[in-house]
Amino acid sequence: MTETTIADRLRTAGSHLMLAVTALICVFPIYWLFATALRRPEDVTSLSPVPWPLSVANFGNAAREVDVAGLIANTFVVAALSAVGQLLVALLAAYAFAMYAFPLQRLLYLAFVGTWLVPFQVTMLPNYILLTRLGLLDSLIGVVVPTLCSALAILLLRQHMSAFPKELVAAARIDGRNSWSILWTVVVPNLRPALAALGILLFINAWNDYFWPAVVLRRSNGVLQLGLRSFMGTEGDQWGPMMAVAGLACLPVLLLYLLLQRQIVNAFVRSGLK
Repeated sequence: MTETTIADRLRTAGSHLMLAVTALICVFPIYWLFATALRRPEDVTSLSPVPWPLSVANFGNAAREVDVAGLIANTFVVAALSAVGQLLVALLAAYAFAMYAFPLQRLLYLAFVGTWLVPFQVTMLPNYILLTRLGLLDSLIGVVVPTLCSALAILLLRQHMSAFPKELVAAARIDGRNSWSILWTVVVPNLRPALAALGILLFINAWNDYFWPAVVLRRSNGVLQLGLRSFMGTEGDQWGPMMAVAGLACLPVLLLYLLLQRQIVNAFVRSGLK
């Protein structure tokens, strides 16, 4: 075994060790979240790394405090509508930018993507005023409407559509299909992996959102993340039920990511390929 081979193996082992340590650091807060939720109420502030004996009392206390099932259902509806709406808008916009040539196309595309760089706090006040005039405050639809346009989604889909074989589109036009038919019968079926991965990312982002729902839903805990506020008070925080609800909020997206993480990674990798 040469010195070069030994050095390469040592570098590889060091890289793997660094990745393992980084992974443990990232996973530990999630582990501690579920460990706290599964402790007995009297042991909730314990620093023991292993929750023993295990107890589901915190989940029962959380269910008595808030409507956990209703909050989960509302959060799912908001996340699903937001993800589907963003996918539809991004699909139409990306199709126009990738398949058509029109004046100021590049400038308009850069301006459109540039909105991604604008902090949400800048657009929050105009959106809030608009929802007030439309009478959509304190409603789930008011949470969804301002999020229907995603510059990130348009950027990713445009990259995929730019790599789409133009010969297929030309052949479809020769067959007499219009643009709308080409989009749904030729382009979309070939972009299903990218659409699925992007939909997962948009769903997770909408599921985890706290700030905008907190602004719109002023007098109600309509989504799961806002329900956590019920366990915070001037007399002290109820850490056990809070961690139980937080664990329930994390569980769906964690399972979704574990099941479909390959599609998510492939979507980012392929978005940079021509």
